[in-house]
Formats: sequence, C-alpha cells, structure tokens
Amino acid sequence: MSIVTKINARVGREKYTTQLTTRDHSWLADEPDTNGGQDRGPTSKELIASSLAACMAITLRMYADRKGWEVEAIEVDVAVHSIRIGEGKMTRFDAEIEILGNLTDKEKDRMSVIAGKCPVHKLLTHPIEINTVLKP
Repeated sequence: MSIVTKINARVGREKYTTQLTTRDHSWLADEPDTNGGQDRGPTSKELIASSLAACMAITLRMYADRKGWEVEAIEVDVAVHSIRIGEGKMTRFDAEIEILGNLTDKEKDRMSVIAGKCPVHKLLTHPIEINTVLKP
C-alpha cells in the first residue's frame, strides 16, 4: 500500500508567487526578480533542497535521541548542482552536515550513514515516476 502526501500549489496572475498548502500548513514559493518573480519565497529547486536538508537533520536528531547521544544541534547545508553531461543533464545534491555535541569518531561515522537513510534521500535516489493529468 502506498502512502499519499498531497500538496496543493496555486498561482494566480501575480508573477510568480505560488501559495502552497498541505494539511494545516501554508507557505510560498516564488522566483527571484531576475527571473520575473517577486522573490517572496524560495524557488522550487530550493524547496527540494530544503526538504532534503530538513529530512536529514530530523532523521539524525531522532537517531541521536534514540541512542541517548549528547548532540546539541545538527546543521545540514544542501547545494543543488545541474551538471551538463554530453547532450543531457544530471542533478547532484551536495550535503554538508555539522553535528555539535560530544560524539566519538565512530558515532560520527554512524551518523553519516544514517543521514543517507532519511526518507527524502531515499525518495530522490530511487526510481521516480511522475504521472501528470489535466483536470477536466
């Protein structure tokens, strides 16, 4: 059985500010003014990077809490690169993780492995199918 997560995006005439909603949450996406937008929110690419960064940070926090490790804070920086390969493109995500706390080298190595097991990391590295339909 599949788990369904639904997001609604609505853009009106106001270039290109987009209202996003899910459950009881609402936020904006936009394009920078250099792309004709109003820069009132992150771009779509920044939203994907933020999803990966948040998921890694939360997964690592949960793991450290379960282990009872002394972790004060976890910071994850994600950069998205579009790389030309011949006629096509490849997308590469670079994640840098900083863990503030009292961890051994072995515990830090384990946290590095756990970061790659977060649900968004799995989503982005497994086959993806996108089905698009226009509503009548």
